[in-house]
Amino acid sequence: MIFKRVGDTRPYPDHGYVQKQWAAIAPHQVRLDQLVTTKRTLDLEALLEEDSTFYGDLFAHVVLWRGELYLEDGLHRALRAALQQRQTMHARVLELR
Repeated sequence: MIFKRVGDTRPYPDHGYVQKQWAAIAPHQVRLDQLVTTKRTLDLEALLEEDSTFYGDLFAHVVLWRGELYLEDGLHRALRAALQQRQTMHARVLELR
């Protein structure tokens, strides 16, 4: 199993964070098997692009809410890590209360 659970929505409240605010959060390693996805589908182009971070963040965005880690952005990075047989990846984690 790659992820803890596959979801298709964001069950947490809207946090309103923009790219600049996410960039202020220091990244750290998270285990793939602790993540709950917020998307069921993946754009294969995003997965296969050599430099898929040209317009985005180098790190995935994860929201910690009610004890669960939700993968908000970076599903392609997480799958790429899993395909490389890694159990962790670096992500920015926003804790919502």
